[in-house]
Amino acid sequence: MAELMENTTPETAAPAFAETAAKPTVKKKRKKKTLKRIIAWVVVLALLGGGYYGVRKLLNGKSNDEQPPITDMVMRGAITSTVEGSGVAVAKNSESITLRSGGQVTEIFVNEGDYVEAGDALYTIDSEDARKAVNEAQKTVDNYNKELTALRDAANDLNVRAEYAGKITEVRRRLNPGDTIYAGDTLATLVDDTRMLLSLYFSYAYENDIYVGQHATVSIPAAMSQLAGTVHEIHKVQHISPEGSKFFEVLLVLDNPGTLTADMVATATMTGAGGTIYPYDSGALEYFRESALTAKVGGKVARAALYNDVKVAAGESLVTLTAEDNESEIAAKENQLKTAQKTLDEAQKDLDSLNAVAPISGTVLMLGIRTGEEARPGTVAVSIADTSTMIVNATVDEMNVAYVKPGMFVSVDQWGVQTFGTVESVSLTGQYENGVSRFPIVISLDNSEGQLMSGSYVSFNFAASQSDDCLVVPIQCVKYVETEQGRQKVLFVQADAEPENVVVPLMPIDGIPEGFYPVAVETGISDNYNVEILSGVEEMTTVFTSAARTSSGGMSIMF
Repeated sequence: MAELMENTTPETAAPAFAETAAKPTVKKKRKKKTLKRIIAWVVVLALLGGGYYGVRKLLNGKSNDEQPPITDMVMRGAITSTVEGSGVAVAKNSESITLRSGGQVTEIFVNEGDYVEAGDALYTIDSEDARKAVNEAQKTVDNYNKELTALRDAANDLNVRAEYAGKITEVRRRLNPGDTIYAGDTLATLVDDTRMLLSLYFSYAYENDIYVGQHATVSIPAAMSQLAGTVHEIHKVQHISPEGSKFFEVLLVLDNPGTLTADMVATATMTGAGGTIYPYDSGALEYFRESALTAKVGGKVARAALYNDVKVAAGESLVTLTAEDNESEIAAKENQLKTAQKTLDEAQKDLDSLNAVAPISGTVLMLGIRTGEEARPGTVAVSIADTSTMIVNATVDEMNVAYVKPGMFVSVDQWGVQTFGTVESVSLTGQYENGVSRFPIVISLDNSEGQLMSGSYVSFNFAASQSDDCLVVPIQCVKYVETEQGRQKVLFVQADAEPENVVVPLMPIDGIPEGFYPVAVETGISDNYNVEILSGVEEMTTVFTSAARTSSGGMSIMF
């Protein structure tokens, strides 16, 4: 500004300052000095401000975006997956008896620490109320059983069944659904025509020549056939002929080839000590059995299958009456019986708990009753455990569970006492917690020498699996992203361009530097530091581990 003022021409400046030319010259010099001071201070302040920010930038280093990320490399090596944990060792088999009703303790037959066999008497508690409850409940069950049996018998009476296999004859009337019949009505006749009977009379002169089971030849003129028969029964009756001779009855049986009917004329001969034995006269064939089909109860017909000359099987239902009322009564009575039986079972358990025997073989761990005292319901009277085999309940993470198999050896430590066990079972259902699924396993331990105490904490470890030549990366390199295909396990690999197997997250991922892309990987076993990579990346691939940032207090790592 000062220079601009000095370059002003006299013609333009003289008129304004002609009268006071000397004094303005002093003022101009003062103004120049003040202006220079102002400009100097502005420069100083600018330098100070720039220096402050420059120093601050120098102290803080580069910004978070400019910090190089922490990376690792996919390397080839060996890895052993070791499962470690702790749990409580408990007896594999144990039982406790809790008193379900009270009473006076009269006798105790065991002490804590005793070994008992299953079925050994443990104690006796006297309770009249418990005995009475069982008796009353038993009476109720018995009554319901009787009533239910009567209802079922009545339901069975609603069916007219064939007592034996045979043929229907003499049907009284054709029955249709809805028809009414009455108790005692004869509906038809059932005959057993699979065999036929023939009654003949023989002279007492042959009394000693004829016996049950003796073979006979039966002649049937109408069928022009001779069939084999057998003496079925002998009746020593006094049948008198018109000529005044006495005869006894012989009942013969023969199989029906399907062509014989009742009332056919037939005769038979047998062979005795003196030759052929002939009957006094011929007789008529009869069905082996014959009975009337009678309705035991009355009602409306629901179904009927009664036809003359139809063949039926033993037990076959021929007529069925409606049974709606009976069925509802049976269902109600069955429910009542079920409730009564449950009451009886509970009452019996109450009584049994007062006179207990050992449910399993093992060691008596605890006695909760004393002789002479009045024991109350709910008291744990005794606890028995078979401590010869102990178990530890543990869990294995989802990365290792596929390698854990029943029968694997496990090292177990209880306060310095080391023993070995085996994996007994592996659950197929995981328990998801804190982003990881863990699968329950059961470890079984031989404790025949009693070195492990029931209820004590133990630590355990075992090698789940091992890979001697595989690709590995640090565990923290493996990330999870949400995609359209679901939650996927990925590594962020460094590449100049997007890899072919890149996965597309549903949402942008913060904290991943440029030049790193998510690719899906399949993992195998892991230890405390590394995880096996089965597929997805190649050896010597650089992968993102975590981002780094700095603060005024120094460097900090952000995972």
